Amino acid sequence: MIQFLRLDDEQQRQRHFSFSFGQKMYTPENIAARDLITNDRPYGGWLYGDIGFHTKSKTRLDSITIQAGLIGDLSLGEQAQDLVHSIRGIAKANGWDNQLDNELGMAFIYDRKQRFIKGNLFLDSDRPFGFDGIVHGGAALGNVFTNVSTGAELRLGWNLPSDFGSALIRPAGNTNAPTDASDPRYQSGIKSLSLYFFTAANGRWVLRDIFLDGNTFSDSHSVDKKALVGEIVIGASMSYENLKLSYAQVFRSKEFDRQRSGQSFGSISFSYTY
Repeated sequence: MIQFLRLDDEQQRQRHFSFSFGQKMYTPENIAARDLITNDRPYGGWLYGDIGFHTKSKTRLDSITIQAGLIGDLSLGEQAQDLVHSIRGIAKANGWDNQLDNELGMAFIYDRKQRFIKGNLFLDSDRPFGFDGIVHGGAALGNVFTNVSTGAELRLGWNLPSDFGSALIRPAGNTNAPTDASDPRYQSGIKSLSLYFFTAANGRWVLRDIFLDGNTFSDSHSVDKKALVGEIVIGASMSYENLKLSYAQVFRSKEFDRQRSGQSFGSISFSYTY
């Protein structure tokens, strides 16, 4: 059975706030060189916190997020990367003296997710092997990044959760919270088991990215960015009782003109619902 869901959903809505902290590091491909590499992306760190306001129903999630943080030496990107590399036995990056200058960064982000279809692969509703589809669209405005984004995710598996997909670490990425008491994480025993596979396609029209365009208020290294960036995501997720574990493999297109090839990287997320 397939059900197409209304896009103008007016069900009773839930509202909540979210708070998060994060740190990101960006380096060129050649981390052994100490001199500035003019044809590759700048070194840059981003230490930030954000506050989000989310309104959701069973089929729609609207998120408004404000991010603020530090770029440059004050972001502690070099120290954080050195620590991780020393733990993992990886050579340290030598070019951090060429990183972006210190700058206060801010971004205002709006994102909407809409579950537009769901279905069960069996007529017997007691065998919850189903699928759903979620689309999203949004925009970000700020000196760190300014862009417009859109995409879609399809999920297929056993006992799908009632959340809004398996988000990567990105602006307005808070999609993991259940929408109602039917979510498997609110059940117990075997009824709480959920296992599904997902695939997603996302695209961004990039107007500004400080980690490619360079500092806003000072002269710094920069590269010519790609205006359009796309990515394909495939992954799997499993939850039992209050715990949820997801893995995604991301294949992203080139982000700047002289980049040798696109990127492929993995993303692991773990959450606890209470």
